[in-house]
Amino acid sequence: MPLQPLAYSDARAHHLMTEQQRELRRLYHDTDERTEPFDPVTLAGGVLLGYEEGGELLAIGGLKPLENGSAEVKRMYTRPEARGRGLGKAVLQGLIEWARAQGLARLVLETGDLQAEAVSLYQRAGFTRIPNFGYYVGLENSLCFELPLT
Repeated sequence: MPLQPLAYSDARAHHLMTEQQRELRRLYHDTDERTEPFDPVTLAGGVLLGYEEGGELLAIGGLKPLENGSAEVKRMYTRPEARGRGLGKAVLQGLIEWARAQGLARLVLETGDLQAEAVSLYQRAGFTRIPNFGYYVGLENSLCFELPLT
């Protein structure tokens, strides 16, 4: 099965997370670390999913547990050479299904205002804009979304 849960310590997933952050810094012309500090261990109690073909990890996404039956979608990323194949959609759908199976009430996420493909993916999945939350309050290029699950 191409979509599967990954260990939080999976080195391939960590590599994709690093690539995601590098790509975002290039896109936003960041010269410093302005993204929220992230340790995959914060996904404990949530899930890290990966899409794999032929032993190669092509896409990832995770859910970080929050309070009140919510979880935050984290580190969604598809390798550039694998884009356009619906892998991000498959990972996101897997995260949504996992969250529903766990009885979570809603998912939230943050993406950037220059990431039109990501915004479109989330909106097609039913996510709607909400005021920026937590770390993202006051960050003008951040867009936050939620998906009620109940």
